[in-house]
Amino acid sequence: MNFQQLRIVRETVRQNFNLTEVANALFTSQPGVSKHIKDLEDELGLELFVRRGKRLLGLTDPGKELVVIVERMLLDAHNIKKLADQFTQRDRGQLTVVTTHTQARYALPGVVTTFKRDYPRVHLALHQGSPQEIVQQLLSGDADIGIATESLEDEPELVTFPYYDWHHAVIVPVGHPLLELPSLTLAALAEYPLITYHSGFTGRSKIDRSFAEASLAPDFVISALDADVIKSYVELGLGVGIIAPGAYNAAKDHELRLIDASHLFARNTTRIAVRRGHYLRGFAYRFINLCAPQLTEAHVRAAIAPARDNGF
Repeated sequence: MNFQQLRIVRETVRQNFNLTEVANALFTSQPGVSKHIKDLEDELGLELFVRRGKRLLGLTDPGKELVVIVERMLLDAHNIKKLADQFTQRDRGQLTVVTTHTQARYALPGVVTTFKRDYPRVHLALHQGSPQEIVQQLLSGDADIGIATESLEDEPELVTFPYYDWHHAVIVPVGHPLLELPSLTLAALAEYPLITYHSGFTGRSKIDRSFAEASLAPDFVISALDADVIKSYVELGLGVGIIAPGAYNAAKDHELRLIDASHLFARNTTRIAVRRGHYLRGFAYRFINLCAPQLTEAHVRAAIAPARDNGF
């Protein structure tokens, strides 16, 4: 048994059992992939994959259990390398943070600025993606830290920490009739075409739930992935926007006005996530602490430590 065989088993699952794609991902040949799988099965005396002819269709029951162990072994091997780097190159390396556009654009600039000042020799890779893409990058080990409002809490392999709480707000063009209301209501909002986030992004489910509970069916004319697009179309007069309030800048958004809607929509919590058992360098703990000062290295380290099996 060797690490290449383990990598092939893991990649076969990731590539939906397409051995051509496995070979491409690992920069090897398809016959070589097939031979590694066969050698491992022969060594273990088990069939790990369900087959139809030469095609792999899925995992056998032993294969399903093996994949869990393989993931853990490869994660630990990766952790060993990062552990060595921590003590030999303490103030240099790479930190990969994956987040949504809203967080990257509005929540993180101050954190990133301070981090780069304190760690000028650390390459900070800031990737943007959907909440589900963030989950997948954390699980695959391609990212160290994930930040999003959606999806992170639903994955048992991730440990999440609260970053900040917020409520949606409403944006309208200057002079809009909604600005004249003493208190904004869902019924008043539903009289206008609405522009907000796409399903699965930035608390959209909370918006839908509020209208549903009020038995209202508003007309969402445009759904977007980020607040900049929403603001652009509100400025054009195509509808009323519902956004995260941090995306509004009174000094820059001259043609728009923000209306408090915290009484209309449920609270959202943006969360920081790390894969359970993933080894973090010291500067990664510092990045998390810059986001949320209550999240000390000791607190985060204890939460993400893998569970220990005390059985014999």
